Amino acid sequence: MKVGVVMPLGVESDRPRRAYAELRELARTTEDAELDSIWVFDHLLYRFPGEPQFGPYESWTILSALGADTSRVQLGTIVLAMPFRNPALLAKMAATLQEVSGGRLVLGVGAGWHEPEFDAFGIPFDHRVSRFEEAIRILAPLLRTGSVDFDGRYHTARDAVLLPPSPTPTPLLIAGRRPRMMRLVATYADAFNCAWLGPVSGLEERIAPLRTACAEVGRDFASIELTVGVNVVFDALPDDGDRPGIALAGTAADVATGLRGYADAGVGHVIASLSPAVPAAVNELARAVALSRA
Repeated sequence: MKVGVVMPLGVESDRPRRAYAELRELARTTEDAELDSIWVFDHLLYRFPGEPQFGPYESWTILSALGADTSRVQLGTIVLAMPFRNPALLAKMAATLQEVSGGRLVLGVGAGWHEPEFDAFGIPFDHRVSRFEEAIRILAPLLRTGSVDFDGRYHTARDAVLLPPSPTPTPLLIAGRRPRMMRLVATYADAFNCAWLGPVSGLEERIAPLRTACAEVGRDFASIELTVGVNVVFDALPDDGDRPGIALAGTAADVATGLRGYADAGVGHVIASLSPAVPAAVNELARAVALSRA
């Protein structure tokens, strides 16, 4: 089972923003610690009633920079909001980042959920799953065959081709929960993401709809890699006060036990959101991973 780290893109509303140099250090620490991957989330703005508004860096720009500033770790999105970008252009972006990174990209996509950021940036929020379905019917063929011809209600790609062709096939990860999204996962995805998942005991309930969808479309459930996003806290590090929905906590040995539970349940990739997200936490996670594999 692979284990990776979510990069904190400066979303803290009550703390100074992180400079890119801090993100680069965190990514390089992840690579040096022999963990498997780094991941970015994709939001434009957070705006909740009664709370200060705040927002992260644009995810693709950061991921592209980290692709040039690292050499081994996989680069993943957990997950890109498909409505933010034209799907054919996104395929072109993915092919280019595969070239820059030497084929390390895992492209995770979803339909988005936070309506205020859609409104603020002038992006339609209606019919999100219908829009997503059309977008994936453009994105998936371009990633896999390099060409597509599609004319839909929301998206069009007429005789679109990727030139130069992608040097490496791009794995497609999809996140979602409801039955219609599960059918799209079963039809198009190489991997499925449960984020944010708590203890491993909740995994089967989350993946049961995907099992059903695979049966409906004739897909082998085992052919889809299961990935989980989890919140991780180590007792050895100062509490930064940001501990929502913790899945793994305690000593490195405690976290190792939790990681073994995910592996035993058939998870292929654990994506850890560390609190605090600092190099010391990455090194603790690496210790836990080593113990879990011993």
